[in-house]
Amino acid sequence: MNEILYVEIPTPDIAAVRHWLHQVYTPSWGEKISTPDGFRLRAPQPADTAPSAEKGLPTELSGFVWSAMRTTYLKVFRWGDRPFPQESYLLQQLVAALREAFPHYYPQLPTLDLAQQSIFDALAPHYPLTAHYFRRIPNGEADLTRVYWWEQRWRNGAQQRRSPQPVVFPVPEAEHNSPPSYDLLYIGGALGVIHAAVMARLGYRVLLVERLPFGRMNREWNISRMEFQSLIDLGLFTPEEFETLIAAEYEDGLHKFFDGNNPPQCRSPVLHTPTVLNVAIDAEKLLRLCGDKLRAAGGTIWDETEFERVEVSPSGVTLQAVHLPSQAPRTVTARLLVDAMGTASPIAGQLNGGHAFDSVCPTVGAVIADGFEPGVWDSRFGDVLFTHGDISRGRQLIWELFPAQGKELTFYLFHYHQVNAENPGSLLEMYEDFFTVLPEYRRCNLDQLTWKKATFGYIPGYFSVRGSDRTIAVDRILAIGDAASLQSPLVFTGFGALVRNLSRLTDLLDTALRHDLLRASHLNQIRAFQSNIAVTWLFSKGMMVPTGKHVAPQRVNAMLNTFFGILGTESTDIADRFIKDRTGWVPFNRMAVKAALQNPKLLLWIWELAGSKDILRWLGTYLSFSLTALMSWALQWLPGVVRSLQTTLEPRFPALWLGLLARSYAITYTMGKPQPIHASLARRLQGGQSPVRSPARSTPQAPSAQSNIGNKI
Repeated sequence: MNEILYVEIPTPDIAAVRHWLHQVYTPSWGEKISTPDGFRLRAPQPADTAPSAEKGLPTELSGFVWSAMRTTYLKVFRWGDRPFPQESYLLQQLVAALREAFPHYYPQLPTLDLAQQSIFDALAPHYPLTAHYFRRIPNGEADLTRVYWWEQRWRNGAQQRRSPQPVVFPVPEAEHNSPPSYDLLYIGGALGVIHAAVMARLGYRVLLVERLPFGRMNREWNISRMEFQSLIDLGLFTPEEFETLIAAEYEDGLHKFFDGNNPPQCRSPVLHTPTVLNVAIDAEKLLRLCGDKLRAAGGTIWDETEFERVEVSPSGVTLQAVHLPSQAPRTVTARLLVDAMGTASPIAGQLNGGHAFDSVCPTVGAVIADGFEPGVWDSRFGDVLFTHGDISRGRQLIWELFPAQGKELTFYLFHYHQVNAENPGSLLEMYEDFFTVLPEYRRCNLDQLTWKKATFGYIPGYFSVRGSDRTIAVDRILAIGDAASLQSPLVFTGFGALVRNLSRLTDLLDTALRHDLLRASHLNQIRAFQSNIAVTWLFSKGMMVPTGKHVAPQRVNAMLNTFFGILGTESTDIADRFIKDRTGWVPFNRMAVKAALQNPKLLLWIWELAGSKDILRWLGTYLSFSLTALMSWALQWLPGVVRSLQTTLEPRFPALWLGLLARSYAITYTMGKPQPIHASLARRLQGGQSPVRSPARSTPQAPSAQSNIGNKI
């Protein structure tokens, strides 16, 4: 018996598919016989003809359907070794008829009137499991409302990519303008408070604005000890404080992708990465501690305050916001605004003409306190990346599982997705998948679980060719974290990218503020771009099924198994560096060549998913990566020389110094070799510095604020 067809039918309604196969499907040749889960197709034979070749099997096709992960799959097998008469044509006819009867369907977000009913009752007809189990989650009503709000905001942004709602407005300098109240104004309190606390410790006047009650998080954070060390080196935390933030630490992280339908060359063993995401951080405790340190350094926090618009003049920014509980307007001025609003950032959308992101990982999950049977999971291990099935309704669903405090387990379910106005990516659809599929992934009864917290969000990505092809700043506005979206969303969210780059961002921003270098040309140099990470966007593109397109259900798993199988043949250090965004040019190319030799079809599969336009675009990224690697090798002496010139250059030519410092960091970071925090900055952060005082009034740069921002609006 030989498998000759395997297709995904993008509907959870398997009964409708069975009915169609039984009552509607009419093959153009042969005799169809309905079976409980499909059909048999028998070729008419003369009475004196033997059933089949030497095995005595009938000349027959057999098709059946099954359901998994809220989708339906069909396989067709051939009995015997000889092709069935008109076999290829019959299969093409069947697939074409299935595609017409069950096309891709991308549900729209339902319109709700929460003044008339609760969020649970409003969503129950559309997402019954989601509404049911959110009732069991502490703070579930508020969190589900936020899920709906976040998806609504994300959809609006995706649908208005060509004409985003303006929120940044250039204004002329007022005649009697008073000095700004703050040096730094951070919008967004998750990643924002980490950076804000560091800058406040340097003596800057800092205000943090957060839409939620401060300290609330809809995600948990995992990191390694080596990466968190940068926050200790910056003086933000002591080693003892770090230990109190650890919710759990596991022994090994596992990567495994479903290969039940893959050929032998596309199967791989479990990849072990013991020091990847192996430390679970109590995110809310970390935020509260950062908030305490921010306030202790003289900073201010406005929580439950929503950003509305910002006006930019030559000497500062004026924020207009609203305090949500009282609906009272709030206005404040600062020298510089830092956008840390993540994927929901309307500023990032406006500055990039609506094209702030190319891809996104819609991510949902939960922290579960108890309720799993013994043996379901060993808390010494984590699932870093795991699939347990093939493509589901045009998405390859990927799981993450991390041990947390006590018996707690943190689950995430996500998929890689190219942003599309018709199909922007739905959190609510993903949550319905989560509650349906969790018992398949980890044996459990959902009604016996003790739910602690919902985790959700959108993780963005951008297909960079070079570091300058995405705007992260205009005059007096700078984006960081997910709002800047310069990292590859392979494993890490904006938290990991920010922590890995925090020392260079701090050094560069401190330099810009001390010398009032706050024009776009200066601020756009303060970025966390790495060409060794930019080049991996084609890898993530290979995990995205384009909207409206059908590919072989096992295709993404086959590519993941090929590449991670190659990664498993490398040393533990190489695998660790790759997943932590620290791979170099030689290891990247060696693994790419190995993958192409092991599975030559890989190149064709990527071409099919990415298309010729993106392949050519990626070649530009690869060329940039290669040139940067060459420059990094040839100029490896530059960082040391640049530092030796600081006392000479910085006082006389501050703009030149900022540019050289940014290039010095780029040379090392882009090859996965971050620089240690400089001694002078470390001393200031450890408490020996005098508070930084900005000029009473910045030197006006009249043409800059209006012309630069005007070009972006």
